[in-house]
Amino acid sequence: MRPHHTKDKGDLGVAHAIADLAEQGFVVLTAFCEHAPFDLVGYRDGTFTRVQVKYRALSTSGTIDVQFRSTWSDSNGTYARPLDKQEVDVVCLYCPDTRACYYVDPKRFRRSVSLRVIPSRNRQERNVLMADDFRAMPASMG
Repeated sequence: MRPHHTKDKGDLGVAHAIADLAEQGFVVLTAFCEHAPFDLVGYRDGTFTRVQVKYRALSTSGTIDVQFRSTWSDSNGTYARPLDKQEVDVVCLYCPDTRACYYVDPKRFRRSVSLRVIPSRNRQERNVLMADDFRAMPASMG
């Protein structure tokens, strides 16, 4: 059964990211609070990498889409603020439909990114980011 609550989805994404990073040879450190700008820290070869994890389902067009922002709600409403790219080194996207993690350097993109899992109907390849090219932590990140 798929979790429906946002917190449950986030926890599931973090669990998959921990396992995936460990398989890539990282020692994974977790934060004790929910208010840090990152969810995990990957450590390998003397380098610490701050990782924010996002749970994202596959869109109907065959992409995994993420906006670089944080959102939260309280009794007064819903809020959003842009991701501070100085506080996060990598955004890990966990997609339950592919059961895989994808790693993007948010500094390479402006406000959002779309990773294509299924080829586009018009077979466009130019300027298309294929999700499989983002399966490993970026080389400059440990």
